Amino acid sequence: MITESALLAKVPTQLFIGGEWVDSTSGRTIEVSDPATGLVIARIADASVADGARALDAAVAAQDSWAATPARVRGEILRRAFDLLQERKDEFALLMTLEMGKPLAESTGEVTYGGEFLRWFGEEAVRISGHYGTNPEGSGTMIVTHRPVGPSFLITPWNFPLAMATRKIAPAIAAGCTSVIKPAELTPLTTLYFAKLLEDAGLPAGVVNVITTSTSRDVSEPIIADTRLRKLSFTGSTPVGVALLKQAADGVLRTSMELGGNAPFVVFDDADLDRAVEGALLAKFRNIGEACTAANRFIVHESIADEFASRVTAAVNDFVVGRGTEEGVRIGPLINADAVAKAGALVDDAVSRGATVLTGGSAIDGVGTFYAPTVLTGVVAGSDILREEIFGPVLSIITFTDEADAVAKANDTEYGLVSYVFTRDLARGQRMIHSLATGMMGLNVGVISNAAAPFGGIKQSGLGREGGTSGIHEYLETKYTLTPNPFA
Repeated sequence: MITESALLAKVPTQLFIGGEWVDSTSGRTIEVSDPATGLVIARIADASVADGARALDAAVAAQDSWAATPARVRGEILRRAFDLLQERKDEFALLMTLEMGKPLAESTGEVTYGGEFLRWFGEEAVRISGHYGTNPEGSGTMIVTHRPVGPSFLITPWNFPLAMATRKIAPAIAAGCTSVIKPAELTPLTTLYFAKLLEDAGLPAGVVNVITTSTSRDVSEPIIADTRLRKLSFTGSTPVGVALLKQAADGVLRTSMELGGNAPFVVFDDADLDRAVEGALLAKFRNIGEACTAANRFIVHESIADEFASRVTAAVNDFVVGRGTEEGVRIGPLINADAVAKAGALVDDAVSRGATVLTGGSAIDGVGTFYAPTVLTGVVAGSDILREEIFGPVLSIITFTDEADAVAKANDTEYGLVSYVFTRDLARGQRMIHSLATGMMGLNVGVISNAAAPFGGIKQSGLGREGGTSGIHEYLETKYTLTPNPFA
């Protein structure tokens, strides 16, 4: 396997604009740190407002030729990118672990997941179709076609550095849209390295442009306000998403928003408890709990709550905490000190209201930003941890009495991204599909994400869908044409 220093030496540190790697006009740089050690691992270009404008100029200049590029060609470029990603899987996995902190095994899993968007949308590119038929009155022929939305601005979060990039870039490429992508300041290296991979795969200049910046609002606002931009896609917190939607409204931009979550994990008394515990560990602790799909509230039937809590605690006590590059590590560092402080504040609030800490419950002293994997039971209504997205390795348990109580507690949130339900009762499972107010649901499974499925939420969790057959249509406009009946 490649060494850390050798890998970091291969990662571009400049902006990628118009097919060229260029320095920021500001001359400033951003320090990227390893959260497990606190050490700086790279210094990259810090884009200015002028750099953002240059990136959009490049995307606009390339739009017409890219839209005219045959779908088969676009799809084949994505397929080459998929193949190259498989060849460089170990490098991308290590890079994500270095800048984000997740265990290496999970980073490898993300390479697999992120790569599937390249393969899926490479196949979808040639399946963009329309509709042709006579109108009901017989007076004419209806022709419905789809065309690229146009230049797009893609803003990705820090927690899944590769998958969040490919989930936006791949459908844009497939649909014939050019783009400017702005990765999170905390984990920009994976996106820069992926841009190099796209270059190697033969993507034409200007189709994808990458800007990294420490002044996101200053750089983003002029791009969003530019009348040439036609699409905005964002993954991140609800407050930021709301602010971006307000900005996008002036230009009537097409928007996709994948925002915050507060996922309920409901365990009924007839559930397969072994499977429920296994699902809970995946739904809560995958990605160190730093996922919008992470289970946030464990709603367990009162008759099995103690047994569930005991089994989960025993498993959590066996978790190895450490740097993600180390063998056997299950829990890596949180992304920064603010994340540790937030997890600590939520746990302290719950405990002050009567919750019991079964394991963990505090930050871990020493280098890096680590928080002990934690299990809380007896969490009471009104606790902050039941309202706010934890984004950390903290599992909090409340109880319910019957199905109606479970549904009421699960839906008692402004968010609606994903829910999880464990039950052996098929009819009950079907009722939950209809009763739980979320855009996605896992029934007797703890991980649901798949490139072939429509990913997205309702309510304060966002709008639009990424992945699946819906994903490419987020980057397509629909055009209807009526022609007269030629036989009339």
